[in-house]
Amino acid sequence: MPEKILIVVCDGLGDRPVPGFGNKTPLQSAARPSLNHFARNGACGIIDIIAPGVRPGSDTAHLALFGHDPFKVYTGRGPFEAMGVGMEVRPGDVAFRCNFSTVSADMTILDRRAGRIRDGTVELARALDNWEFEGVKVYFKEGTEHRGVLLLRAPGLSPLVTDSDPHQEGVKPHECAPKAPEAALTARVVNAFVKRSYDILKDHPVNRTRVKAGELPANIVLPRGAGIMPHMPSFLERFGIKTAAIAGVALVKGICRVSGMDIIDVKGATGGLDTDMKAKTAAAVSALDKYDLVFVNIKAADLCGHDGDPKGKAAVVRRLDAAMAIVKKALPEGAFLALTADHSTPCCVKDHTGDPVPLAIYGKGVRADRVRTFDEIACARGGLGRLRGLDLLPILLDLAGRSEKFGA
Repeated sequence: MPEKILIVVCDGLGDRPVPGFGNKTPLQSAARPSLNHFARNGACGIIDIIAPGVRPGSDTAHLALFGHDPFKVYTGRGPFEAMGVGMEVRPGDVAFRCNFSTVSADMTILDRRAGRIRDGTVELARALDNWEFEGVKVYFKEGTEHRGVLLLRAPGLSPLVTDSDPHQEGVKPHECAPKAPEAALTARVVNAFVKRSYDILKDHPVNRTRVKAGELPANIVLPRGAGIMPHMPSFLERFGIKTAAIAGVALVKGICRVSGMDIIDVKGATGGLDTDMKAKTAAAVSALDKYDLVFVNIKAADLCGHDGDPKGKAAVVRRLDAAMAIVKKALPEGAFLALTADHSTPCCVKDHTGDPVPLAIYGKGVRADRVRTFDEIACARGGLGRLRGLDLLPILLDLAGRSEKFGA
């Protein structure tokens, strides 16, 4: 009888040695008995999510982990963000991921995340939503914390444009430029939107309140990651399995929706540092009663990596371990668990890197190896060796008795 599969992805968990931790990574330095249990009693390895040395985005990483070749299907992050926040994405629409950001009076970017704004973004987004420029319908919706989504709808649009977001502070926003002649209209609309966002948001009541409170105003929106919606067959179409996902971040929810997964909303699953990890893992185990495969994304470690906070990241690992204790206790007999990350976000780099991430696969009949701890170094000595992200799903489907024979 086919068995159930649980995949837990700890976003940005991989790291590099930290001198203050005795040259251990944050994962190595933290107490993690539950994570170690799965490594000690499972098969371990490391994963190059895309390919050795390739820095994965969270979008391309999850596509690979779900068995889609990102080199073939990826057109940009925007459409997944749009799906994740509940926007309708039609064929021909061009969507962008965006940040609420802070600029000075001379348009120098002071903070790309507007102090990681959490409140008031609904009102800010509403002020920018649903207008028209040169015949193009322009829609905008807030995402998690400082994130948002810009969606453009009209015939003849193209995603072949550059980012307005320069991806750094201390500089001015970039002019969006077409990479091909057919993208000229798209670029003009994006530039008009950025200007409009500043004109509207600089004196918005939400920002006046923030300034009075000593907080940074979210006074501009910077788009990036233009894309159109790719066609991707669902898990049900590809494998005949019923799937669900638990995630707090719009991007991940969007990729899961495009992949045909049901989204399970969990109270306290914020996608931020305050996310309720225990609620997520408890809900995931419970969902295995109804679904063949359940996927969980836990974002917090990635945030600490981007902030260059190894102590915070180690604290996240301890919380993650407590959440995985629920899985250890309640995972159904016969079910298989894959515990891994979507990419490394070393605190010393404050961004994604191509460093491989640890993997442990746990379940009845798995060929347990000699690895005793779950971390970037120990798992490299495991029996699974060094894999690609695209390899994970076929391995799990085979273990669970859900794979098709290749050949006679």
